Amino acid sequence: MRRRIQTGLALLGASLLLVPAPAFGWGENAERTVVNKAVETLPPEMQVFFAANREYLVQHVTDPQESEDRNPSSPHNQFIELDHYGQFPFNALPRSYTAAIAKYGRRTINNYGLLPWQVGLYSEKLTNALRAHNWDEAKPAAAILAYYVAAAHDPFNTTVNADGKLSDQPGVNQRFGSGLVDRYQLFFFLKPNEAAFIRDPTEHAFEMALEAHAWLENVLLADRLAHQGLSSYTDEYYDRFYAQAGAVLIRQLSDASMDIGSYWMTAWINAGRPPLPPQ
Repeated sequence: MRRRIQTGLALLGASLLLVPAPAFGWGENAERTVVNKAVETLPPEMQVFFAANREYLVQHVTDPQESEDRNPSSPHNQFIELDHYGQFPFNALPRSYTAAIAKYGRRTINNYGLLPWQVGLYSEKLTNALRAHNWDEAKPAAAILAYYVAAAHDPFNTTVNADGKLSDQPGVNQRFGSGLVDRYQLFFFLKPNEAAFIRDPTEHAFEMALEAHAWLENVLLADRLAHQGLSSYTDEYYDRFYAQAGAVLIRQLSDASMDIGSYWMTAWINAGRPPLPPQ
């Protein structure tokens, strides 16, 4: 089975190079790649169902981004601008949504992003669908949960400098999350660890975002160094950028795959480990 999965991933990777990237966060190629790899992190009792629904998950993982692109006034679920709340590790921001609203007000929390709480919300939705044996609801919940988990691993989804303009590096988020992936994904291999149980889905989502944010300055510096002496973002620039930031990219994508699988497995365990259908 693993050999068939790996072959499918290679073919999928080649076809994904043609997919345009969304305006913010990881590009679609990255999101769909980590979903594919996440299936391999699951225990055997889960893997058959998720492998059978691989095409569905790959197709629908980008649904939240497309929905938010159509409705820009919707709540900002796909990011959290942690550095609005002070210095790392941003302890001024309560991890409880209720406490955060009480401290900062709903408007501020909505404006600066809801990502960790959205991860917690869809973890619960997937758990409830699996507990009820409602497989038709479980599949979209799993895809949407995967989107938000992946989003929490992108450093540019954790900062007020989301598009690089504040550091005079406009578009760096696209160059990192889409440009590098689209150009080099066939030359690097993601090796996520096996899925692990998550005790507190919302708290773990904050941990993912904090870890991603810790890499932000490294990526910004790599972008600046790669562009030195160049008047545009040429092939030479991308080769330089990948040489300096590629390890961070691969780490974040691998961790995203493991965490997606971990959230899926956690929802299944919390639902009572229901037997999953073969498709």
